Formats: sequence, C-alpha cells, structure tokens
Amino acid sequence: MVVPRVQAAIAQAFGEEFRDTDPVVRPSQFADIQINAAMALAKKVGLPPRDAAARIVEALELDGLCTAVEISGPGFINLTFDGTWIEELLNAQASQPQGGPETQARRVVVDYSSPNVAKEMHVGHLRTTVVGDSLVRVLEALGHTVIRQNHIGDWGTPFGMLIEHWLEIGEDSPEAALLVEDPSAFYQAARAKFDSSDGSPDSFATRARLRVVSLQSAHEETLDVWQRLVDHSKVYFNAIYATLGVSLEDDHIAGESSYDPHLAQLCQELEERGLARVSEGALCTFPAGFKGRDGEPLPLIIRKSDGGYGYATTDLATIRYRVQELHADRILYVVGAPQNVHLRMVFETAREAGWLPDTVEATHVQIGNVLGEDGKILKSRSGTPVKLMALLDEAVDRARAVVDSSRPELSEEERAVTARQVGIGAVKYADLAVGHDTEYVFDFDRMLALSGNTGPYVQYAAARIRSILRKAGEPTAEPAVSPAGAPGEAVGEPTAAASIAVVEPAERALALHLLEYGATLRRVGELLEPHRLCAYLFELSQLFTSFYDQCPVLKADESVRESRLALCALVLHRLSEGLDLLGIETPENM
Repeated sequence: MVVPRVQAAIAQAFGEEFRDTDPVVRPSQFADIQINAAMALAKKVGLPPRDAAARIVEALELDGLCTAVEISGPGFINLTFDGTWIEELLNAQASQPQGGPETQARRVVVDYSSPNVAKEMHVGHLRTTVVGDSLVRVLEALGHTVIRQNHIGDWGTPFGMLIEHWLEIGEDSPEAALLVEDPSAFYQAARAKFDSSDGSPDSFATRARLRVVSLQSAHEETLDVWQRLVDHSKVYFNAIYATLGVSLEDDHIAGESSYDPHLAQLCQELEERGLARVSEGALCTFPAGFKGRDGEPLPLIIRKSDGGYGYATTDLATIRYRVQELHADRILYVVGAPQNVHLRMVFETAREAGWLPDTVEATHVQIGNVLGEDGKILKSRSGTPVKLMALLDEAVDRARAVVDSSRPELSEEERAVTARQVGIGAVKYADLAVGHDTEYVFDFDRMLALSGNTGPYVQYAAARIRSILRKAGEPTAEPAVSPAGAPGEAVGEPTAAASIAVVEPAERALALHLLEYGATLRRVGELLEPHRLCAYLFELSQLFTSFYDQCPVLKADESVRESRLALCALVLHRLSEGLDLLGIETPENM
C-alpha cells in the first residue's frame, strides 16, 4: 500500500542501494501512520534525522493518497490518508477472496507432523502438525504450489520386535487393536518382551533381530506384517488429524521406508565425490563450517560402523528426491529446534554434493517445546509425554462445560459442535500465537479465556458479527474453502452489498487495519511466522469491538446502517478467512 512508495522515495533521495530499507511503519496518535526510517538512515547518509526525513518527503509521490504529510519530533514522518482513497480500497477489497497472490509462485515442499508407526502421538507432535498445516494453508492462499510431506517413522531396527510381537499375539487378538486405540501400549509390550529376553537362540530378542534382517531383505511375510502395522497406525494418525482439523492425508505420507532402497547408492556417490570418508569405522561427511567443542571438524554419520543407516542418510535422500523428483523451489522442515545443527549439516552436505542447488531454498522452521506449569517439558503425572488425543479430548470437555453454562438455550448438537470448535481452536491458536521457535506454557484456563490474544476471543468476535447480521436480516456466509485452503476458491464473500463509508475515527481505524490483510499474509508466507496472522486477527477483533461500542449499527439511520453492516460483513469475512488459514473453525454461536 504505502511501503513501496516510501521505498521508492528513499531510493530517489539517497540512491538505489537504499531501496530495500525498512520504512519502519508504526501507528501514530497524530496521524494514520508514522514512517520512522529517517532515524535509521541518518547516520548512513550523513544527515541529521529531520533533514533525512525532509529528503524522503520531498521525493514521496502521494497524490490522491494523503491529505497531510508532516515531519515531527526528531524525524518522524506522519501520514494522514485521504478518506475517499481509504473507501475505494476498502470496497475493492470486499470483492477479493484472498489477500492477493504472490507475483512469483513457487513449488514449496513442506515436511511436517512426522509421527512414528506404532507409537502414540504426544504433545510434542502438536506444534509440528499445527504450525506446518497453517503454513501450507497460507502458502496455498498466496498462490504457491504446496506439496505436503509427512515423513513418518516407519522403518528401522524397532520394527523387528514390533513385527515379532504381532506374529506372536495374532492379528485378531485384543492386543493388536491397541495399534489404533493405544499405540504406545502395543510398543511397550513389544519392548518389554525384548528387554526381558535372555538372548538365547530361540528367544524373542534373537528372533526380533533376525526379523530386522528379513525386513531389510524384503521377506514376503515380514513385509506383509510390516504393512499391516503401518496401515493400523494410519488409522490412528487420521483420527488425530481429523480431530485437529489438519489437511494431511495418506497420499502425503512419504516415510523413511520409501528412501531405504536408495541409501547405499547415496553413500557410494558421496564417497566417489570425495565428500565422505571412514572415521572410527563409520562413513561420515564433514560439511564446511561445523566444528565440535574440541575445534575438530564435526562429522555427519551417514553409515554407521555396523553398516546401518541413520537419520542423516535418510534426510539427505529426502532432499535429493524433493529437488530432483518433486522439483521444489523451497523446502521447509517443520521440525523441533534441537534438530537445527543436524539439519544445517545435512543442508550443507547436500549443497556440497550438488543435490541442493543455490536456486533452492531449504529452511528449518524451528519448533520450540510445550512446557508445563513447572517450566519443564509438558508431561503427564506419571512422567510420560502427554498423549495428544487425551489433551484434545480434555480441551473439548472444558469448552463444553463453558458452553453448557453460558448457552443452555442451544440444542445438544449445537453445543457439541461449538464446544469442539472452541476447544480445538483454543489449543491450536495458543500454539500458533507465539513464535514457532519459542517455548510456551500449556495453560487451559488461559487458552479458553474470552479475553486477551486467544482463539475464543477472536472466534467470539466473528460469532458476534454473525449475530448482528442475523438480526439485520443479512445472510452470514460460511468460508467455502477446502481444508487445505486451495487457491482460487471463494472464501465466504461478504454478503452486505452496500458501499462502505468511512467517517468516524473508529471506522477509520478498523478500515485501515482491514487494508493490511494482504500484506500480513505475504509477510507470514515470507517469514514463515503464523503468529503474525494471529496478532493481526486479535487486533482486528479489538478494533471491531471498539467500532461496535462507538458506532451504532442496527439503530443507525438507513444509509449509515447499510454501510456499517457492509463493514461488519467484511470484518467477518476476514476473521473467518484468517482463522481458516490457521486451521481453526468459526462457530456460528458462542
């Protein structure tokens, strides 16, 4: 909106090398916005800040955009926009289903969620799943081609004991059903057998180790059981994804097993190119720039001393596949922050091998931990990781208690739907509202609060607008968007057809924030930070509340009433669309 004009003025005033300078746009109590770039530029261009600001103002092209431009204080540039210009932009925005596509669409591969077969998804998987799903929705809304990759753990030595346990208990046994109902119990039962074995030739542990060999040798019966384990786990994964409302499907699974046939060749290529050598019995690469505490080059083990492969080998294979076969321009790894050094070493090795060209961006979207009230990683009372499904069920139960108390007039079905939308939405929003690379304390009371930057607060603002539009006799459109937020689909167009007039200060503040929606989406897509969208929606909800308190809608004169109803409809549209891009539903009633 304004930023490109300010940057053009800076370039004209001080030279092209300054074109990408951040204009530092801030709210102002004296105008609509404030440009603070002059302070940062002053030293670089050798001028006092006010003189630098004057040079920028002199070069600014603001015809038809502003009614007042003023330099204040040490060099602040205050801009007051023309009301007619605001109205034209706002009414044009009301007909746009999204914030505007990117000028250069890219093929983006997003690796996220990544649970393990025959293991329970715990709270640690919540963030990788929720953050990843929000990013793919935003990127698709911006017009990029997004390829989801669910890199599940479905291969390796643990499967020897899992397969052997399955063969012992039988597919029809109650224990086999645990793979869907309680995967951790199935895994723990197999592990207990393995750990208690005496190591004799016919013991469970010995048979489990031999089963690993038969799995790697593609033994028919072993592969058949392995596939059953995977299929049962998919049922469990899909139950979690359905409860969370994320867009991952079976077709997006690209587990470790899919890369296993290529690992030997990969190691051979690295050796032939002189990038890998044997160190202490293991085949390692030593990517540039990484050193251990002793100052020696840090090894990335790609083949263990026993001949097995590790995460590094598989991760290198995924990069090569995603570049060569999926033709990715950008690869995002939504993975825990502790994996940062590992992934950077993998990226560097892939670049040295030519599998990750400079034209392809690889980014680790670091995910911080979820903490308990004690400030430590959230765990159950028994000290084990909190099961994700149990946590989600509790969120819905808590929300149901609130809905039952506050809206007893709703039907049983309506209260159940609202409780699910609010409970799941509260958990997801709390996760997304903080920087993805930071830790946060899991607190149900805070998450479900109807005040502050919470999911229920934003959902309530949308539900309140729906109530206003119903009372006015206006239809309230639901966002007609797929779970994946596919580009090009209508997203709940505002249904009030009147032209929006911006007169009162509260209307003006709300209108200006609405105009920032597209820029916010593009910023989220560029920086991969969904919390920026949460902050936008929270402020939009706050500004709507101020507008509604100060500007009568239903009781206003007819022309003003229609304008304000149209403004309400546009706010509802943006709230619903924004929540959908976070993977959160908008309740009809709250």
